[in-house]
Amino acid sequence: MIKTRYFIKITGIVQGIGFRPFVYNLARDLSINGWVSNTGEGVIIEAESSRDILDQFVKRLKSQAPSLSKIKDISVQEMEYLGYSDFTIKESISGRKKDIYISPDVSICPDCIRELYDAADRRYQYPFINCTNCGPRFTIVRDIPYDRINTTMNKFPMCSECAKEYKEPSDRRYHAQPVSCHNCGPELSLLDSCGKKVETNDIISLTRKLISSGKIIAIKGLGGYHLACDAWNTSAVKELRKRKIRDDKPFALMARDIGTAQKYCHINKEERRLLESYRKPIVLLKKQDDVNLPYEIAPGNPCLGIMLPYTPVHLLMFNYKPMKNENDVAGFTDLLVMTSANRSSEPIYYKEDEALENLSEIADYFLTNNRDIYIRTDDSVARVFGNKEYIIRRSRGYVPVPVTVDNYTEKTGVPSVLACGGELKNTFCINKGNEFYLSHHIGDLENTETLDSFIEGIEHFKRIFDTNCSIIAYDMHPEYLSTKFAKSLDIPVKVPIQHHHAHIASCMAENGLTGDVIGIAFDGTGYGEDGNIWGGEFFYGDFCNFKRAGHLKYVKMPGGEAAIKEPWRMALSYICDYFENPVLVIDQLDLFKSVEKSKIDTIIKMLEKNINSPSTSSAGRLFDAVSALLGIRESINYEGQAAIELEYKADGKCTDKYDFDILDFGGSFEISAEKIFKEIVEDLKANKDKSIVSKKFHNTAAEIIAQGCLKIRSITGLNRVTLSGGVFQNITLLEEAVKLLENREFEVYTHSQVPTNDGGISLGQAVMALARSIPKC
Repeated sequence: MIKTRYFIKITGIVQGIGFRPFVYNLARDLSINGWVSNTGEGVIIEAESSRDILDQFVKRLKSQAPSLSKIKDISVQEMEYLGYSDFTIKESISGRKKDIYISPDVSICPDCIRELYDAADRRYQYPFINCTNCGPRFTIVRDIPYDRINTTMNKFPMCSECAKEYKEPSDRRYHAQPVSCHNCGPELSLLDSCGKKVETNDIISLTRKLISSGKIIAIKGLGGYHLACDAWNTSAVKELRKRKIRDDKPFALMARDIGTAQKYCHINKEERRLLESYRKPIVLLKKQDDVNLPYEIAPGNPCLGIMLPYTPVHLLMFNYKPMKNENDVAGFTDLLVMTSANRSSEPIYYKEDEALENLSEIADYFLTNNRDIYIRTDDSVARVFGNKEYIIRRSRGYVPVPVTVDNYTEKTGVPSVLACGGELKNTFCINKGNEFYLSHHIGDLENTETLDSFIEGIEHFKRIFDTNCSIIAYDMHPEYLSTKFAKSLDIPVKVPIQHHHAHIASCMAENGLTGDVIGIAFDGTGYGEDGNIWGGEFFYGDFCNFKRAGHLKYVKMPGGEAAIKEPWRMALSYICDYFENPVLVIDQLDLFKSVEKSKIDTIIKMLEKNINSPSTSSAGRLFDAVSALLGIRESINYEGQAAIELEYKADGKCTDKYDFDILDFGGSFEISAEKIFKEIVEDLKANKDKSIVSKKFHNTAAEIIAQGCLKIRSITGLNRVTLSGGVFQNITLLEEAVKLLENREFEVYTHSQVPTNDGGISLGQAVMALARSIPKC
């Protein structure tokens, strides 16, 4: 048998997920000699055997790779035979981090769960149990290669037993960087609201008792702190909402297990798959009709946001056997409120000192630990649409897995772009070639704390991906903090990207689309190229350029930002715009009976004299106005609340629509909502059920989208439609729009990998800025 040597280089997510022990065991199985090692670029292998055996080896590397891995490329080079005597795993080789991937944080695996509850196992009820297949990754990494010295576990020297497992290639904990045990690893501690350590022999048992007694506990997780309480304790839930100053926005829940979640929510096959996936996001689920949870968990909301336990601490909170001489809680709750621990508009707290400083008036106690979090990462949020995952917030469990944009695959020397995202739900994005790395959820860039988190995140990504960005992309809005930051950097090429263009480009990118498409961007706010506020937009074009084919007719926003917080102002604006005698209409509607007449008079004067009343084509403001008109929500306590509650009111059986006009201006069009509002007013005067009115409006909004696309197709011949923007978080609208478009034989593309809201626009900014840097644009 003639032997040869293969030099194999593998790039992708191949570090921190057991790839080297997989290679080692596969090589031993095939009697291959050589070695495997991590590098700054991925994994490299030298393997010696016959050519047939080595070809089989390469084939199985692809087909049998660990489930958490994501192989981008395998290159093979045949070399001179050296005569290795065995197969070994070498220490990591440092070098340029040319094409490195990092695994996201992974929820506790079945093997570790089994050991956690095995009284004979040495890690029995150990709160930080993990292995190569699970545990913290992204949140503890300081640098690459992904070795213990480059993580926050570096300060915990391994005991002899952990070191033996760590060094044994056949062990499940071989080179599991966070590996530890009761004897050598991180430890829990319980602090009171003043930061004083609570002395107890059994921290978990005491914490369970505190929760059962109605206390609010700040619990340190993988990427930051949660505020937790018993979801069935109405007083505790009310107190948490009061202390956090969070009036109506729903709280996330953690269920003991999938069976518990099914007791309280309708869960289909795809939703269950998502709940039980290694990512363990919060999944939005429809409540069962007979669930009597405290109203304050999700006021007026027919859905619950539920996640399953994803760390050992979470599991121990629900299922725990106390230490000797300790009495446990009888009948501990099966649902916990688990909401991000932060103050309004600030990022999640992840350091003990900042948590104590900022949460001392919210949390009664702190269940913390001495394993540092290096990069804060909030929980991800998702739902299912069209039997696919529909991401709402992309963070823990997903980041930093890249989005691959295939049209750059064959290009060499592709420059790196830093895209700074928008203001709300901010993320940033950095690319390396055709791999685009969206950041974790940063939040709303409205204060210095969130801006600092944004800047820290950018520096971390630049370091771990060894990226020197030569292009910076940013939103056109001159007052966004992300825009001001971008303009302040000494980067040679600065590319402003219109907000809604970025929305459409992000949907194109994740769906692998190139060339011209029809793009519908419906959201609340985006700075337009004409200086107005856009948000109900019809485009066609490609990554290089989009043409605005049409939009919702402009209407005034009296008071600017105040009109977002008080949707009744938008309802009044539409009435003043569309009715000859608006005062008569105002007097006939219940909405305005609850608003002071002096305020109404002031707004009318502002509209008449165009004082502080910017023009907007926003679909979000249209939905707000209808919500207010129906008396559903006159003022809001969180972003999108009026439109969200309008959707919840909709009667799914209604198929009627309102009329509307498409105004043609020779080359562009406007959608007038005049007939919509006049017909809604007539329905209200006739005491039509508001659930019917809401659904008729949703049907009409979907028909507007369909008619706009038909008009563009008649001009351009284009048949591919992308739907993007925060308004498409409205599943009632999305389902109806997709149905109408597909019935008219359009190819319809929606989001799945990245959010349709502003959390996805950094991807669109990046691909557009890169496309515009290529000569063909």
